[in-house]
Amino acid sequence: MSTLDIHGYDAEDAAAARAAMEIFNASSAVDAPWEHPWLPELFQGFVRRGWDGEAPAPYLATLDGEPVATALLHTSERDNTHLAWLWMAVRPDHRRRGHGSTVLERMVEEARSRGRTSLGADGWESERTLAFAARHGLEKKSQAIMRRQHLQELEPHLLQKLYDEAAPHAVDYELVRIAGRTPPELAEAMAELMSAINDAPTDDLDIEDEVFTAERLADYETSSIERGNRLYRLVARHRQTGALGGHTVVAVDEYRPQYADQHDTAVARDHRGHRLGLLLKAAMLQWLAEVEPQVETVDTWNAESNDHMIAVNEQLGYRVMGRELQFQRSI
Repeated sequence: MSTLDIHGYDAEDAAAARAAMEIFNASSAVDAPWEHPWLPELFQGFVRRGWDGEAPAPYLATLDGEPVATALLHTSERDNTHLAWLWMAVRPDHRRRGHGSTVLERMVEEARSRGRTSLGADGWESERTLAFAARHGLEKKSQAIMRRQHLQELEPHLLQKLYDEAAPHAVDYELVRIAGRTPPELAEAMAELMSAINDAPTDDLDIEDEVFTAERLADYETSSIERGNRLYRLVARHRQTGALGGHTVVAVDEYRPQYADQHDTAVARDHRGHRLGLLLKAAMLQWLAEVEPQVETVDTWNAESNDHMIAVNEQLGYRVMGRELQFQRSI
């Protein structure tokens, strides 16, 4: 009887990366058909540099030489050094054969070897996902909603209307446009502002606040740009003090410029109550209409318990696409 061969591969191994990408895409086509599939350039770039410079450990599982499952194991040395986070997929035509369980068991071993004591994983909401998690002692700790905004379907003048509603509450702030990398003179202040995302709900997940530095900001921007994103950041700066009060970031896909992704939106605690979140997101879409008029959709994610940001997104016409569940267990 054949046994599953699970092996790591190098990010420069284009054949292995493509095989892994195709498994992830095949899985998404069944579980979340609304997702945009990975492209080879995007996937290999992510394996090489991760989200912000810390590359995941990639694995490919083969049966008699045929790729049937894959995994990316994410760990950080910046924060949450107790935690490993797993992305895993089994080719749909090879499900229900124990491959997922075998890969998971191996990833637990790999996480332990990196000194981790907790494993997190996520999956689209389904009976299959919940049953697999329960079988392996993974407890649901949070859930997030993916939403998509169809820009061509927005009511005429909606963005200007929302901007005009928010602007009187934010007269002490000016909006600063940053295309591409953050200027060096703003890097330290921007890193401090990025830490405001730690106030977003994490529900019952055992995670620590993320640590943001100018170096991490640069790594995020490098990773995103090298994966083929055009970055646009809008910052609310206090006119009197120069303090950065809030920001929002959108990435436009260089290979499919009709698609964009909402990255972080955050407002620093001392600057809340001025409707900066709504102001920034409405103004960002107005900016994109000027410089990237071909963009058709923008995707965003929020914890389902993040009532404030969800309210903003609903005003902007975002539609729910799917619910992703986050699980965690001690290892």
